[in-house]
Amino acid sequence: MTRSSPASMAEIAAAIGVPARAAILTALFGGGTMMAKELAAEAGVAAPTASLHLARLVDAGLLAVDRRGRIARFRLASPAVAQLLEAMLAVATERAPPSWRGDPALRLARTCYDHLAGQLGVALTETLQASGNLVLGADGGEVTASGAAFLAGFGIDSNQVASGRRRFCRACMDWSERRPHLAGGLGAALAERCFARGWLTRRPDGRAVTVTPVGAEGFAATFGVSVAALRAA
Repeated sequence: MTRSSPASMAEIAAAIGVPARAAILTALFGGGTMMAKELAAEAGVAAPTASLHLARLVDAGLLAVDRRGRIARFRLASPAVAQLLEAMLAVATERAPPSWRGDPALRLARTCYDHLAGQLGVALTETLQASGNLVLGADGGEVTASGAAFLAGFGIDSNQVASGRRRFCRACMDWSERRPHLAGGLGAALAERCFARGWLTRRPDGRAVTVTPVGAEGFAATFGVSVAALRAA
């Protein structure tokens, strides 16, 4: 950690730590873009006040601006910001677990950085653990011998993933489900394989992903995960 890290952390925390700014970030959490007047309404503040908050969030590196002529639309600056918000929301919901009031598609299946989150991400993680293919702990995780064979059949070489530079696998607390989903290199490989198989498709307007009909069949047949049951939960 560099000497400037504590000051940088404090700056980011101060930028987030105002209710109106937190509301703005939450409104953009799904990955879409919004105009300043829309974000002012989400934050419950006047347009001039919203402009000041937006400028502060941009200066802190939390938001970015896409401009087309006179039209400016704001979005989260990077996947790392989305991951930060995911972690903060997970901590917040531990203190006061809320009922879900957001987009059901975002809760069902979304990306958290480059791995799967939401009901689907949690369900896949839990079934991998329950089947004895994956062991997750507080400090990381490992794939069992049976898990390596299972993943190979799915098209994932766990040894190759483990040889990469990033952390092999870890638990990432899911803020909407308040249970962990799989992150790290293995989580990214699992997500990538689901997209490659056409089980999931990305949406152009956010982090929610669509489960295709082929995907619903595949998740049930391969992992024993019923997407219909997740939607009904």
